[in-house]
Amino acid sequence: MTPLANWYTDAAGYRKLGLRADDLIPEESETVELALKRLSPKEAYDRVFRLRRAFQCSLSHQLLPKEEQTKPEEDILYLTPIIKEIEAGKKEREDLESMVIKRRAA
Repeated sequence: MTPLANWYTDAAGYRKLGLRADDLIPEESETVELALKRLSPKEAYDRVFRLRRAFQCSLSHQLLPKEEQTKPEEDILYLTPIIKEIEAGKKEREDLESMVIKRRAA
């Protein structure tokens, strides 16, 4: 399945615009917005730069030169681990809030 997955990822075309997979996550969710706030300043700047550059390429109907395209080894998940951490924290909070404490009979 790996060759098929690699082919599909390449066919998606986001790497040819200089984007990473996590750049494609929609920002409408409260969880994603919180994860974006938790990014380091450099990672947040790099993300905005990649998005703006991809938007410019899209407007001009051009792809980045080969040397500027995202390589498979550079396409690491930087936002997904933070999102999973936030969701785990929310679930733990919900579990603690829904816990019922019963007194023992004396």
